[in-house]
Amino acid sequence: MQRTLSIALTAVLCGGVAGGVAGLVAGGDSSDTAAAQTSATATVKTATTPAAIYRRDAPGVVVITATETKQVAPTAFTPPSTEKVQSLGSGFVIDRQGDILTNDHVVAGASGIRVGFSGGAKYPAKVVGADASSDLAVIRISAPPSALHPLAFDSSGAAQAGDPVYAIGNPFGLDRTMTAGIVSATGRDIQAPNGLTIPNAIQTDAPINHGNSGGPLLDSLGRVIGVNAQIEGGTVDANVGVGFAIPSETARSIARQLIANGHVEHSWIGVQVATIPPGVAKLVRGMPRHGVAIARVVGGSPAARAGLKSATRQVTADGQTVLLGGDSIVAIDGRPLHTAAQLADAVARRKPGDRISVEAVRGGHSRTVQVTLGSAPPST
Repeated sequence: MQRTLSIALTAVLCGGVAGGVAGLVAGGDSSDTAAAQTSATATVKTATTPAAIYRRDAPGVVVITATETKQVAPTAFTPPSTEKVQSLGSGFVIDRQGDILTNDHVVAGASGIRVGFSGGAKYPAKVVGADASSDLAVIRISAPPSALHPLAFDSSGAAQAGDPVYAIGNPFGLDRTMTAGIVSATGRDIQAPNGLTIPNAIQTDAPINHGNSGGPLLDSLGRVIGVNAQIEGGTVDANVGVGFAIPSETARSIARQLIANGHVEHSWIGVQVATIPPGVAKLVRGMPRHGVAIARVVGGSPAARAGLKSATRQVTADGQTVLLGGDSIVAIDGRPLHTAAQLADAVARRKPGDRISVEAVRGGHSRTVQVTLGSAPPST
């Protein structure tokens, strides 16, 4: 099980890999954000050591304290309502307007938000927009320009296993802690708090813990390639060397849309799928050689309206579970499909209302259906 990383004193959100397929809309940066990033990129290229990266970027990383107001019976010592810390997380400045990017689960449901900087200054913040489907949120503060140090984004698509990376955040409330590691893998699927899939996450062994949520994952030049969001769970409720960051392409696009509109629309097909194990077609009649088998079709979803059907049974072949009786998707718009992550990515690149051509195989017979993508519901 993967776990989100804010320190929650009232509740901790948890999530695992799998589930529905949701798309993330592509897009660029606003002009103000892009200008700030261009400026930051020009200076950050001199940061070639961990110490230099920390000196350059740590001032742009903030402590986020989210509070909630609890109604309690008044006593001689307590007022009728009192403010309690709901969660403690991280974030980083992305422009000169005072916009700060963090995880949605850090600020979701908060009645108050405060942002702390390395110099000790603290500012109240308001939520500009939040998106549970990507677990990202933008909050804004009113602060003097001298207090704002925007971090530059880089392409997460260029990240490769073995690349050095650094995380700066506030694990267990220890503000602006830097840890180092490598990219362990790319293209991972992780699950957002609302159950939808976030594709193409970066896996890292850089130590991240509760409180690192929303902080930046930085490349060797100190540029943001991801937003730290989850750790692999298990018996230890802390870092076990497997953490996940939302990719910068997603983060940058979502931030742009939140700043512009206050919300994000995700394309959605409405299926849960399982990757077809390689070689299983030789063992199970009617099974395609590649693709994803549909485990569930959400009622009323675009997939349901297009006539796609979920599996009705499962069998074990050569020690592997295989779904049968329903459709398997083998291609999108004529491009062969091999994994669930590829399906998620294909949907993510479209907008609600776009039509895609889905090649499906059922019982050994292939057909092509047209699916009009919808807008992802708040949860699935």
